[in-house]
Amino acid sequence: MTFPGRPALPTIDVREAAAGGGRRGSTGDGSGGTAAAGSDVAVGAGSSGADSNGGLAATAGAVGVVGAGAGAGTVSADGAGAPLLVDVRERSEFIQVRAPGAVLYPTSSFLLRFEELPRDRPLHVICNSGSRSAAVTAWLLRNGWTDVLNVTGGMVAWVRAGLETRRGPLAPGEGDLA
Repeated sequence: MTFPGRPALPTIDVREAAAGGGRRGSTGDGSGGTAAAGSDVAVGAGSSGADSNGGLAATAGAVGVVGAGAGAGTVSADGAGAPLLVDVRERSEFIQVRAPGAVLYPTSSFLLRFEELPRDRPLHVICNSGSRSAAVTAWLLRNGWTDVLNVTGGMVAWVRAGLETRRGPLAPGEGDLA
């Protein structure tokens, strides 16, 4: 679904995000996105929302998106230039289920820490379903980051796609930006 005055979101799939995939172009057709080949998760426009994420409501600008398709793997928090998976869910959600290598930047404290995020490597932003991460992605793009994608479908799509996850207590340093 698209909303008047909001551009369609460029898309990438969760499996591509897991494998460190690159940016896809905007659909530009007003459909709000596409479904990746072999995907059971439609990718598309991010949602707007109340400004309950500390001023991070997705309101304008093209937002990159990541959803479910070809090429499985994990996203590593190390490696200059390799995409960094940024999880914007709250800590309790992260403990329940998370992608290996993801760094935790909850929306509730995001505005206090966003400047720690690298500007010299791609960022793939994920939440539970894609709404909070769309807001954060749009905010980062409006504030100087240039290579940021939203993972559509979020961890729900990640788990549904059968990608590697971790559950339970965090290992020392897990979720931290190295």
